[in-house]
Amino acid sequence: MNHVASAHADVTAILPGWRATLLFMLMLAGFTGLLGRGVYLQGIHDDFLQKKGDARYSRVMEVSAHRGMISDRNGEPLAVSTPVESVWASPSDVEADRQQVRRLAQILGMDVKDVRGRLFDTSRDFVYLKRQLPPDQVEKVVSLNIPGIMLQREYRRYYPAGEEAAQILGFTGQDDNGQEGLELALQEQLAGKAGSQRVIKDRRGRIVEDAGSLKVSKPGADILLSVDSKLQHLAYRELKYAVIEHRAKSGSIVVLDARSGEVLALANYPGFNPNSRNNTNSNSIRNRAVTDLFEPGSTMKPFAVATAIESGKVRPNTLINTENGVFAVSNRKIHDQHPAAMMTVSQIIQRSSNVGAAKVALSMKPEELWQGLSESGFGEQTGSNFPGEATGKLRDPKSWRPIEQATMSYGHGLSVSLLQLARAYTIFAGNGDLKPISLLKLNEPVTGKKVFSERTTHSIVNMLETVTQPGGTAPLAQISGYRVAGKTGTAHKLEDGRYVNRYVASFVGFAPVSNPRLVVAVMIDEPGNDEYYGGMVAAPVFSKVTGAALHALNVPNDAPLDNVIVPPADIIKEEV
Repeated sequence: MNHVASAHADVTAILPGWRATLLFMLMLAGFTGLLGRGVYLQGIHDDFLQKKGDARYSRVMEVSAHRGMISDRNGEPLAVSTPVESVWASPSDVEADRQQVRRLAQILGMDVKDVRGRLFDTSRDFVYLKRQLPPDQVEKVVSLNIPGIMLQREYRRYYPAGEEAAQILGFTGQDDNGQEGLELALQEQLAGKAGSQRVIKDRRGRIVEDAGSLKVSKPGADILLSVDSKLQHLAYRELKYAVIEHRAKSGSIVVLDARSGEVLALANYPGFNPNSRNNTNSNSIRNRAVTDLFEPGSTMKPFAVATAIESGKVRPNTLINTENGVFAVSNRKIHDQHPAAMMTVSQIIQRSSNVGAAKVALSMKPEELWQGLSESGFGEQTGSNFPGEATGKLRDPKSWRPIEQATMSYGHGLSVSLLQLARAYTIFAGNGDLKPISLLKLNEPVTGKKVFSERTTHSIVNMLETVTQPGGTAPLAQISGYRVAGKTGTAHKLEDGRYVNRYVASFVGFAPVSNPRLVVAVMIDEPGNDEYYGGMVAAPVFSKVTGAALHALNVPNDAPLDNVIVPPADIIKEEV
């Protein structure tokens, strides 16, 4: 004891007094700093420690918003979102042996190496393993009871109509966002807004408590389309049958409400199943009736004739010298398959004379013909707001040569979409008014744009009705109990700047003539079986779809039920 006391006295004697004081002050300052830091963290700035604790046991998870439902005009669901579970992991919390990882990979249908890489990648706090699993797979994953692996509620889109309405509806991706079609066009309204939720997890990474919602998710709006699912089914069925029967490349059909411009049906074949897109390609996904262009052929003749009548150049009974079926323009010859020395303007439409239509077109200035076609909606979008909608091709009249002006009258040298063509015929079905196109159900009457006078329109309607009667090109478009008007089209396809012996067959018409209710346009691309005329390939599809649709809509008859007379000898093949 004396030795210790003596040693302490010696040290004290050795250390100067100021050093002892400095050491004491440093120790006091350190203690004060620790005390102040403790008071600051636990009393003043306690959220720091709270965050650190929360990081270990608390997590904020996104709560998916329920996507709005798409329904037809009668409330029948066309696109609905169903809840599904996705599997995710928190790598820092995962505890799994090799056998569990192998079993998990087998359940998910994934490569073992890929699963292992995701599970133990501690550089990430959150990683998806697989999304939108069916219930049986979810149960198997849960039964493994692997710490750090959890489920998250999401939504998957389901389309009850399947391929029948696939191209018009489009589809969503894994994040439930629109990728194509109306799902893409209406993304903002349908999507809603995601919310967030705080949860508590135990030391093994399992969620043990719901700590409350930080932000409530907002569901998307429900949308009512103009489409009638019954008419959509009917249109798709008959189109599919025609494409297969005629061994065609593809086909499209558009059914419009003649009074409002609403799209009641729009279908393409071949199609795809939006509920299982494993073998789909861009060709099957594309809504060809809206995005693809073709030369309309003789379906363009009524617009050239209407423009000439409106400008006072001709009348329905004006006689035109049709040159016995051969007419030379700029060293190019225009032919008719059914030659005649003279035809009235009405007969030119009924018998689809290229020579007659060319002469009518050349009676006008290029600007006059261009004005009539442009006012009819060609060369511009329909206003449907469908993604990728084509504008068509209608060149500036200043660049037209005489032969180009002549051929445009029968649909060569310009291009249209089927939706454009159907819309243009609302002019003749609606007393000269061009209707705007709508893919959404309208609750109020619409006002069209006046293109031709009622007198001119009435004259054209009379001509178009003769097209579907014996002596015209489309008797096969007739419907028992209804008067029908329309026009056939048959056009060579243009490839690499040259016309080839492949064809587009089309028919556009409306019924009943006395009070038009429907406008229907049909296009069959590259029909085979040596039948490629619009009156033989497309007109029968029009007849079946329009007749059944008129009955479904309870539209009154305006003709006797036995009014259909189609002697084979009376079917005139139009000019190509």
